Amino acid sequence: MESPTASVLGEIGLPIPIRALASKSWDAIIVGAGHNGLACAAYLARAGQRVLVIESRPRVGGACTIEEPFPGVRMSPCAYLAGLLHPLVVEELELPRRGFQWTPAVNGLFVPFLDGSSVQLWDDDERCSEAVRKLAPDDVEGWDAMCAVIRRLREALRPAGKGDLWIGEAPTRAEIEERLGHDAEALSVLFDWSMAEMVEHYLADERLQIAMLGQGVIGTNASPFDPGTASIRFHHSSGRLGGMPGMWGYVKGGMGMVSFYFCDAAREASATVVSGVPVAQIIPGEGVILDGGDRISAPIVISNADPRRTLTMLGKSADAAWKQRIEEIPIEGCTVKLNVHLRELPNFTARPGANEAHHYGQINTPLTKEEWKAGYAAARRGELPEHLWCELYFQSVHDSSVVPQGEHTMSVFAQYVPYKFKQGSWDTCRDEVRALAMKSLARFCSNIGDGITDTAVIDAQVLGPPDIEQKVGLTGGHIFQGECLPAYMWDKRLTARTPMKGMYLCGACTHPGGSVIGINGRNAAMAVLKDLGAK
Repeated sequence: MESPTASVLGEIGLPIPIRALASKSWDAIIVGAGHNGLACAAYLARAGQRVLVIESRPRVGGACTIEEPFPGVRMSPCAYLAGLLHPLVVEELELPRRGFQWTPAVNGLFVPFLDGSSVQLWDDDERCSEAVRKLAPDDVEGWDAMCAVIRRLREALRPAGKGDLWIGEAPTRAEIEERLGHDAEALSVLFDWSMAEMVEHYLADERLQIAMLGQGVIGTNASPFDPGTASIRFHHSSGRLGGMPGMWGYVKGGMGMVSFYFCDAAREASATVVSGVPVAQIIPGEGVILDGGDRISAPIVISNADPRRTLTMLGKSADAAWKQRIEEIPIEGCTVKLNVHLRELPNFTARPGANEAHHYGQINTPLTKEEWKAGYAAARRGELPEHLWCELYFQSVHDSSVVPQGEHTMSVFAQYVPYKFKQGSWDTCRDEVRALAMKSLARFCSNIGDGITDTAVIDAQVLGPPDIEQKVGLTGGHIFQGECLPAYMWDKRLTARTPMKGMYLCGACTHPGGSVIGINGRNAAMAVLKDLGAK
């Protein structure tokens, strides 16, 4: 089944004039057509609500969309891999019928080291243990114990089915502790340990330790030596997509197809979705005012925008205590995304070859502990580090449809970079950031150099935090609409309901947090329907 939304790459436009939209009677308006807003719209429309989704940018999907950064090359500007997409939403919104297909990245995580050694941490437990044994024989038992605590957390907090604590309202710490049976080790991972503490607790080999440090800070403006970062590791290992615990994978056509399928579901259920129409003001309980001055009425408004942008649109209508809480949530991003067009895949000196097993999973180029500390400190000062930690993904090896024949795509997710430079700006420093990213990869790859004289790279798009902020509307360029550290998760995260009557949130700022999940949108829809007394 061809996706109607994908056929126009999400550029929905205005199906009817704004004046006609303003004259209609709406039950709910959703501000922002990111994936959670579209999921929320689909659920509400299926329940018989008259729903209007208004997106300010020309293309729906927010950070999870598809563009053509280079001729004939389709990539998502920010989102890159699926893993936390909720199985319940996949099932209920009938994504497989709409064309959803994904390839599990069973080859796991490949990490090369500067000494010429490397490790392929396969998703298969036996193969992974054997790989650990070859690299660090004394760490097999510790590795298995580290995996076991993640497994215990997932089974207790996110079991398959209705017992998943991501569904519905967030649990309290007491409820979480009861679920975990007061498992001290698991509680340390979830609330207290830094990622460095976690790896040092279980592992002795320095290479294996640094191989895992980045998994505790993905999209997080914190050092892996900061308390609470171990919880980020659990968050990103807690999915059950396709019934495969902890698995990540590649969506056919690119990650933005998820948003496009949600949009298809919403429109099929009679929701109206428009793009290229900025909202200037939200009036709780009454509706919205567009940039052009037109007023569209609805008793319920649900914001998929990040909480800071929502505050701006609410203006004086925002509850004072709620506003203060939002302003206290850190929302400055520290990641740079490079969308790269390749002639050939990177050739890693530790495992030579341009079409190897590791290209079909995920790849990390690690930093030493000293480099991690120095890099984070440099970014906090408004400077670039000596090297970037990079995580690499190759959509094209699983899905050749996204690129011209024989070529490849590479998504590079890297940190740390400053939101604001001490000297200069992103416009003046962009080439320097690109060169730094390529230099960071060149330490491990023979066919990547400075991004100009290398043999692999055709072109690269560099998106720093302000670019992400401008491109997809995320304040601070923070990909999760605010930090996902323990102080801002579970019952400490924002809720779908707000103190303003008729005003709700449905984005990544709400429980259960950031990534392409969809359950945030479902949770918001269920809260609205419950408050309406609807089924």
